[in-house]
Amino acid sequence: MTQTSNTVEIFSDGACSGNPGPGGYGTILRWGDKVKELSGFDPQTTNNRMELMGAIAGLEALKRPCRVQMTTDSEYVKKGMTEWIQGWVKRGWKNSQKKDVANRDLWERLLELTAKHQVEWHWVRGHAGHPENERCDELAREAIRVGRAG
Repeated sequence: MTQTSNTVEIFSDGACSGNPGPGGYGTILRWGDKVKELSGFDPQTTNNRMELMGAIAGLEALKRPCRVQMTTDSEYVKKGMTEWIQGWVKRGWKNSQKKDVANRDLWERLLELTAKHQVEWHWVRGHAGHPENERCDELAREAIRVGRAG
C-alpha cells in the first residue's frame, strides 16, 4: 500500500473484567507506514460494548472519507454490521425475536460512521497470534488496568 492510497486498515478489540464490569478497547489505525494506537476505558460496561467502541473509535479518528479494511475478532460486531443491522433498522431496531436491539446507541453511531466511508469487514480469531489483534487486546487490557488505578 502506498502513502497516496486512501485505504486505511483498522484493527480493534474490546475486553471486559467481568461482564458487565470495567472494560477497555484497543484500536490500531494503519495508513501506509503511519500507525496510530487508540484505547479507552469504561468503569461499568460489557464486552460487546467495548468491541463496538473499538470499531467506533477507529472510524471517528478518520478525518475524511476513506476506504477502510476493518478487522475485528468480534463476530457480534462483524455479523451485526454485515448481516443483521439492515433487518434491525427495517424492524424499528427490533431483533428477530421482536425485542429491542441491545447496544442500539452504539450500533447507531457505528452505522452513521460507516455511511461516511467504504468499509470492508474482516473477522479474525482472537488470541490466535494475529499481531495487530494481539496488540489491540494488550491496549484494551492496559486501558482497564490504568482506568481502575486512575
